[in-house]
Amino acid sequence: MQTVAKPQERQTAYSLLARHALFAGIDDQTVEMFAQAGQLQEHTKGNILFLQDDEAEWFYVVVSGWVKLFRETMDGHEAVIDILTYGQSFGETAILENGQHSFGAMVVEKSTLLRLPAAMLKRSVTENNRMALAMLHTLSDHRRRQTREIESLTLQNASQRIGCFLLRLCHIDMPQPIELKLPYDKSLIAARLGMKSETFSRALNKLRDETNIKVEGSNVIIPNLDTMSRFACSACSNEFPCEDTHHSH
Repeated sequence: MQTVAKPQERQTAYSLLARHALFAGIDDQTVEMFAQAGQLQEHTKGNILFLQDDEAEWFYVVVSGWVKLFRETMDGHEAVIDILTYGQSFGETAILENGQHSFGAMVVEKSTLLRLPAAMLKRSVTENNRMALAMLHTLSDHRRRQTREIESLTLQNASQRIGCFLLRLCHIDMPQPIELKLPYDKSLIAARLGMKSETFSRALNKLRDETNIKVEGSNVIIPNLDTMSRFACSACSNEFPCEDTHHSH
């Protein structure tokens, strides 16, 4: 890990924070204060940022790459909570949870992260009504996302969950057929979708049969978005394109 050189750091941090939901409607002076306190850091794959129950000194916004959030079960197994990318934040809600992280965070692909002091956030939430409301909005978004996750696990079969995952990598205006590169390992995708690797392989084959997608290594070709969305979204209360955007944690 290394800290990126300072000159462009502040402007990059300011631009990222000014567009983030946590700073929506917050005055420029406060955003600038966080941008000045932030640190842009480059991390290699496998770096652990913090573990469950660690004291929360920092929270993070992803500038590029992918970060895994996870919890460890009593028997030592790992449950993947989420995988985050550009513009998504994590660790900020620890200020409301006795100052401890309720999950661990690990870099799963080379990433650039903006690290920000949790104490500054706690102070701002205490002193600034707008920031407190923005934090409540962040928590509400997180709860809505969790509800959607439960719906997916309850109502969608394994093939539909994979289809849903692929649709979230697509934009409705992409030229078809759509060529995607899976953002991280298939084993991690399987864990993220709540299934074992062998279940993932069988479900991917079924998805291939149902939608005519082609999968070669980490490359996926989706010939028709309508076909994919009809299959993946039939057991869901949302239609494609899903209203999900970047959420905080």
